[in-house]
Amino acid sequence: MRLEGTGVALVTPFRGEAVDFDALRRLVDHVIDGGADFIVSLGTTGEAVTQTSDECRAVIDCTLEQVDGRVPVVVGMFGGNNTEALVRRFRDFDFDGLAAVMSSAPSYLRPNQQGLYEHYLRVAEASPLPLIIYNVPARTGVDVHPETVLRLAEADPKFVAVKEAAGSVPRVMTLAKHAPERFSILAGDDLLTLPMIASGAVGAISVIANAFPRAFAKMVAAARQGQLAEARRWNHAMLEVHPLLYEEGNPAGIKAVLEAMGLCTRTVRLPLVAASDGLVARLRQAIMAEPLLRDALIQPA
Repeated sequence: MRLEGTGVALVTPFRGEAVDFDALRRLVDHVIDGGADFIVSLGTTGEAVTQTSDECRAVIDCTLEQVDGRVPVVVGMFGGNNTEALVRRFRDFDFDGLAAVMSSAPSYLRPNQQGLYEHYLRVAEASPLPLIIYNVPARTGVDVHPETVLRLAEADPKFVAVKEAAGSVPRVMTLAKHAPERFSILAGDDLLTLPMIASGAVGAISVIANAFPRAFAKMVAAARQGQLAEARRWNHAMLEVHPLLYEEGNPAGIKAVLEAMGLCTRTVRLPLVAASDGLVARLRQAIMAEPLLRDALIQPA
């Protein structure tokens, strides 16, 4: 399996304290109709770490049912800080209907590169599905170096991709030069997706594509086809929106936009808090300034 194109790191909608499954179904249709090539459920943007195991299972089941085979669905399985606990979770988990697993590096303990390598090999032994290495050092506190990613890609064919979210375009160049042909490099920073694709990435797992799947998918497709003027046109439309989405934490920003589009509420779970009214106003202003984006918003009466 080769993952490429536009992946969407799907939010988990809430209404009050509960998961809003009706909104989740609407959101699945919205991103698929907008051109998403695959969906990532229960990633960082999906607030998986704030949900119970029963809620996570219900979110996956609802997502798979609504997708109904239209695109591949990837599930996030976070590395935590205990390799054996994660391995047990893999062995006990029902992966039926899922295409791949995305797993971040262990957090808090800050293992060295050999520790990361051995951790991921243990995960691969337990996983019945292909694996995406999720490198996001700003969250985990540890950076999976390109050399370690390449060692893993060569050591076990279950490693099919890396979601690279360290904010480095040069490391994408290194990975693209040395990775096996079957191995996908996926941008994990929306703002850097265009230069990352130009440097060898074959797609992205996106936050902004929850709200604007068409714009992001068109940018990715144009970049992959070498149509740089077209890619820049779509990228420029989203440029001022990107930083606002993370100003008060992810997914607070993107959920505020989805609320303005009538797709779900902006509710997040503690320790996150919902986007402030001031941020909501600035997001609306930035989006309304872009003709390629503004039609998606509900216009005020």
